Amino acid sequence: MASSRLEINFIRLLSRCESMASEKRGEAEWRLEKYVAALEDMLVALRKNPSKPTQEVLTEYTRKVDFLKGLLEAEKLPSPTEKALANQFLAPGRTPTIANERMPATKTVHIQSKARCTGEMRDELLGTRLSAKGTTDGDLRNRRGLPLDERQSAAELDAVLQHHHNLQEKLAEDMLNLARNLKNNTLAAQNIIKQDNQTLSQSMRQADLNFEKLKTESERLEQHSKKSVNWLLWLMLILVSFTFISMILFIRIFPRLR
Repeated sequence: MASSRLEINFIRLLSRCESMASEKRGEAEWRLEKYVAALEDMLVALRKNPSKPTQEVLTEYTRKVDFLKGLLEAEKLPSPTEKALANQFLAPGRTPTIANERMPATKTVHIQSKARCTGEMRDELLGTRLSAKGTTDGDLRNRRGLPLDERQSAAELDAVLQHHHNLQEKLAEDMLNLARNLKNNTLAAQNIIKQDNQTLSQSMRQADLNFEKLKTESERLEQHSKKSVNWLLWLMLILVSFTFISMILFIRIFPRLR
């Protein structure tokens, strides 16, 4: 299906925003924030457009716009640590915006943003260590020991970052194992439920069969009951008739004495 004019304009503006996000911007730069706000409005209009793209494409557009919006919000945070933490939760796009991109631009922006946050954290840590060193030992000793302190601080920061990276990998592995166990438990529960359903179906079929047999036997018993009642009735009639005739004969043969 051909792209509408609104979608073409949206893609152009999205590509421009991704390009601006990959560049270093000053504090006075305001255009990217306005462009992202315009992207949100265009995305809402694109969803309501009769010739809108597929749901998968709309989901990818929404993912990229949310990434740019979250990137701007992360840059407004006061400390590099908070910026780095916010960047960890950002989800870049999965597909290129334009055809000549080898890698999605939002992924490139995400990598650059994490690198900038890491550099800011390193600079902040080095600045804190160096200022404390200068206060206690004096400016001259600080200047002489500056390269060694920088190397030590950088090594300590790398160790801290590596430790956090290892913790994140361990957490991801634990979550993966948890998801795998949950999947196995779900499959086992499905098998148990399936077996129970089969057993219940067999029990219901057996109950229906027993009900049909019981119904047949009840009809036969009812017929036998009717037959026995009929024979008993005839027997009582014969007995009463025989008694009546016998009394009449007795009266005739033995008349009453005077």
